[in-house]
Amino acid sequence: MTAEVLFACADDVATITLNRPDKRNALNEAMWAGLAEAVKRADAMPEAKIIVIRGVGGHFAAGADISEFAVVYASRERGAEYSRIVANGVSAIAQAAKPVIAMIEGSCVGGGMAIALACDLRLASTTAKCGITPAKLGIVYAFGDTKRLVDAVGPSKAKDIIFTGRIMDAAEALSIGLVDEVHATGELENAVAAKCSLIANNSQWSVRGTKEMIRFIMAAVETRETTGKFLDAVEQADFKEGRAAFMEKRTPKFPFR
Repeated sequence: MTAEVLFACADDVATITLNRPDKRNALNEAMWAGLAEAVKRADAMPEAKIIVIRGVGGHFAAGADISEFAVVYASRERGAEYSRIVANGVSAIAQAAKPVIAMIEGSCVGGGMAIALACDLRLASTTAKCGITPAKLGIVYAFGDTKRLVDAVGPSKAKDIIFTGRIMDAAEALSIGLVDEVHATGELENAVAAKCSLIANNSQWSVRGTKEMIRFIMAAVETRETTGKFLDAVEQADFKEGRAAFMEKRTPKFPFR
């Protein structure tokens, strides 16, 4: 692990903590790689029955670190490499044999929401602010992330969330199925611990078998076309303008019509 991705295991639960509070836990490239490593480590540990992912400082994750986009998307080839690292982090969660719970406080946006959607259950605090904002940057949300969103909320709500890029509060996120439970500030940690205890007391053969069965039911295959659609976007003027506007703290003026 790194100082920005913390790992602990106790009482049947492996806890992975995103630890970049000065950036609301926005994930840089090293953190995406560290996340994949941490999840795989937890999945292989006999002591851990459940994996919990959380953030420090009152936030889950404000997304990918946009300040490094000029480097990681410097070319199509570099963008493909970075995208694989991000996808590996998210896929490690989605493909874990053990149940994974997202413990969501504060910002859960973009890549943070991708992490949460890859988890099996999403328990949130009333402080949670959820959104998916690629349209504000001129990029296309990746296939797997988009599919998990559609699986959670349905196609119409998924389109509304991504088309508008709006940030919703915990109550709305609960009402559309983006999160599974909402708890008062200060009670979320106990609620997650209680959920973990319920799961840990059951047959893990049954729990993991059921998770795999549902994964088979929900399966869909990414194609070269869907991968290309994402990489096409990072070469366009809209992405360059979205990235520049974010860094300059101004409203973007997208050229594509």
